[in-house]
Amino acid sequence: MSTPRTVLVVGGGAAGSAVTILLRRAGLAVDLIEAKDDWNATAGSGITLQGNALRVLRELGVWERVEESGYGFGSVGITAPDGTVLHVQDDLRTGGDDLPASVGMQRPRLQRILIDAVRASGARIRLGTRAETFEQDAGGVSVRFTDGTGGRYDLVIAADGLGSTTRTAIGIPDRPEPTGMAIWRIAAPRPTGVVRTDLAYGGPAYIAGYCPTSDTTLYAYVVEANRDRASIPPESYADEMRRLARAYGGHWPEITGHITDPAQVNYAWFDRLLVEGSWHRGRVVLIGDAAHCCPPTLAQGAALSLEDAWVLAQLLTGADHWDDALLRAYYERRIARVRPVVEASVQIGRWQLDGVRDADVPGLMARTMTMLRELP
Repeated sequence: MSTPRTVLVVGGGAAGSAVTILLRRAGLAVDLIEAKDDWNATAGSGITLQGNALRVLRELGVWERVEESGYGFGSVGITAPDGTVLHVQDDLRTGGDDLPASVGMQRPRLQRILIDAVRASGARIRLGTRAETFEQDAGGVSVRFTDGTGGRYDLVIAADGLGSTTRTAIGIPDRPEPTGMAIWRIAAPRPTGVVRTDLAYGGPAYIAGYCPTSDTTLYAYVVEANRDRASIPPESYADEMRRLARAYGGHWPEITGHITDPAQVNYAWFDRLLVEGSWHRGRVVLIGDAAHCCPPTLAQGAALSLEDAWVLAQLLTGADHWDDALLRAYYERRIARVRPVVEASVQIGRWQLDGVRDADVPGLMARTMTMLRELP
């Protein structure tokens, strides 16, 4: 019996967990390391998963748990700042007609579902561990870990996020760049009438929106021009978000009443990243936010990361030889799909920052989402 090929996955977020599950299903030996001791099991407020993300989650075998844990809906509402509904648009089912257009869910809940699936896969998991050095030759990669141990792998998959240290270690110079916007987010109880995402444009923020994440919860957010993070003390986060949110009507007064604990409010800048040329060096390859990131204006960040994992796993498990040509094919297949999403997500924000009133936002969104309905 031949020895199975060995893979190290660096990072246990959505992309890293997904590729681990798929490779283990094919019989490969997979080690997953995650820098956080808690595996990010409590981090984040909420997430919007569109159909193309749900399609991959179904492939992972976790769709039923996602469906039970989240809140499915099929439209988005556009409102005035006072809460008046101006338009309701049906969402395109990018995952196919047998899946909802979107599911909102609590981000920690999604992470827990993926953690359970990784554990059930039989992968070897090491938490609180980072990869320190990578030494490559024609046969594989020797990795030294921060705890002083080492390992030898046929392939290393870097899924260690926007600030990927693996990307830097293998000599890829691309770095995330701020787009000029920032977002305040919080998880809160769901008002009874909230049954979809609603977006308000105008007022003191560029966007004020919310998304139901279960029968009883939602996450709410306001988007503004980015500010110097050092000038905003964390203990003022609730006050800052509440100041912006109280200008909005409709369901917002009820939501705003729950913005009281600064520890529950997240503030982050919007970033753009698209690694050009290739997403690998030798036998180390990037997936997810380590390779690309875009503002959440199209809610496609997690979906694109999950698609990366699905496509790379297909290529790896279907090939007799893992070589430069295979990893180049992975890049070429993904860049054609990822680039339009990154560019559209950034453009929508740019139009808002520049105050362009006649921008064809609906048309750009429709063209991009139609493209995503095709299989990756």
